[in-house]
Amino acid sequence: MKYVFMTDASCDLTQKQVDEIGVNVLPMEFQIEDKYYQHYPDCRMMALDEFYDALKNGAMPKTTQINYLAFKNYFEQYLKAGVDVLYTGISTGLSGTYDTCMIAVRELEEAYPQRKIVVLDSRCDSAGLGLLVYMAGKKYKEGATIDELEQYIIDTRDDLAHWFVVDDLDQLKRGGRISALSATFGKALQIKPLISCDEVGKLVNVGKIRGKSNVIPTLVKHAERDAIEPKKNIAFVAHADNIEGAKELRKAIKGMFKQVQICDIGPVIGAHVGSGMLAVVFKGKRNLDS
Repeated sequence: MKYVFMTDASCDLTQKQVDEIGVNVLPMEFQIEDKYYQHYPDCRMMALDEFYDALKNGAMPKTTQINYLAFKNYFEQYLKAGVDVLYTGISTGLSGTYDTCMIAVRELEEAYPQRKIVVLDSRCDSAGLGLLVYMAGKKYKEGATIDELEQYIIDTRDDLAHWFVVDDLDQLKRGGRISALSATFGKALQIKPLISCDEVGKLVNVGKIRGKSNVIPTLVKHAERDAIEPKKNIAFVAHADNIEGAKELRKAIKGMFKQVQICDIGPVIGAHVGSGMLAVVFKGKRNLDS
């Protein structure tokens, strides 16, 4: 039975990665001043360098979840054509998108009782969602049925480790996530938050890193500690306007994993963490010890 595999633009996959696995990516909206943009993997409405330049110049972007009507329209075009739908997107720990999606799903299930609609909480965020979707997309391209892919995502989503280091404390301050005093002292002492992802997909501040030179060694240490069979699995290195850092981190862990790919943090997550963030995600234990 035919079906379409869908996710949303918070996955931070590149267009090349999306094309490789054949996943359908729903755009997500962000606002800068009085202008609204849809973010797609190909960044067709605003290039990432333009977005991060705006942040550096003091812009305070806002993001919004995909609304009910958008979900209804995205899904219905396939259901009308006799195609089932499997969607997994931004975690319930970070957004109310899942609940909004389910409102549309309940209505569509009544209108198309012969079709199957599967919606799964990814319990993952940003590049973690991207890695889950990328791995599942490989199965999708190989011909997995909708039931098989659903089970694969359920079995895999809790075995992904996420480690992020935030560099832009000013953006965290502007967004109200830390106080002005904390930002000032953090910058003076070169302290950077170390963030992970808990069992429901919520981002958790688990520690602090002092000094830029300790960022990559810390991420490498966590990969060494938490990875499951790394020689058999892929890792994602993600960055927010920090390609040099991403290349350095990829080089540091390249021999550890079967493959390491770089992806960009887009506006959906970048609006909250600012430029400079560096992350590594991989199949591993969700260990929140810093």
